[in-house]
This record gives sequence, C-alpha cells and structure tokens, in this order.
Amino acid sequence: MNKFTIDNEYGYKNYSYLRKVLNATLKHEKINNAVFSIIFVDEETIHEINKDYRGIDRVTDVISFAFEDTGKMVYNNVRLLGEIYICIPRMQEQAKEYGHSEKRELSFLAVHGLLHLLGYDHMTKEEEEAMIGLQEMVLDGENIKR
Repeated sequence: MNKFTIDNEYGYKNYSYLRKVLNATLKHEKINNAVFSIIFVDEETIHEINKDYRGIDRVTDVISFAFEDTGKMVYNNVRLLGEIYICIPRMQEQAKEYGHSEKRELSFLAVHGLLHLLGYDHMTKEEEEAMIGLQEMVLDGENIKR
C-alpha cells in the first residue's frame, strides 16, 4: 500500500482529489509500498528552496527531492520516494495564465513532481515528451481536462 502526506503549510483548501490522481500515477507505474510527502508552500519559501538547493534565484512552481537519486531507499519493504514542494500562489497564477482550473494545474504539478521522484526527467526533448505524455494520460484518465 502506498502512503503519502500532504503538509498544507499554505492553508490551501481545495485538494481532496489529489489522492486519487496520485494513486492513479502510482498504479500506472506499478509502484507499491511507497511513501512520499507533498508540501504546499508560499512564494518566499519556494524561492528560498530553489536558491539554496538548485542555485536558481527565482520563484518556481514545483520542486521535487527524490530520496532515491542514488539508488532505491527501502526500509521494511517500503520505498521512501521523497518530497514534493508546490507553490500554491504560482499554481494559481499558472491556472489563470493557461486558462484552466486550479484542479487541473495542481494535479499536473503533483503528478509532475511524483514522476520526478520516480526517476523521470525532462533534460532532453525525448524525455520531456515522454514525461508530458504520461502526465496527460494520467490526468485524462482521471477526467481532469484543460
């Protein structure tokens, strides 16, 4: 059984659907017995994280810290995947900018972050296309449209 927590430091209210979306992602990837966290933060917090850990001095929408970057971390048959930080104000801005719902944008960012924890990346055009395709497939499967 997979387990994840959502630490709502920001106080965002509308995210109950995320469990279903993330479980669909884990099911598609055939992941069982995994643990990870999602933390909702403000712009100041994600800016600081981005600057301190990535050397990028700006606000971003999502940052993932994969605990398995150097190999699978398994304790008592449970994989420890990592942490996903999502900037709620940036998510809200992007939803407006892209002309879709906050549900769609938050789901996209959460799935994106989870895929990073699972080893996906978008450093090349091929990797990016594969990752975006998988994100879209999961969201479409959950009927979360643009």
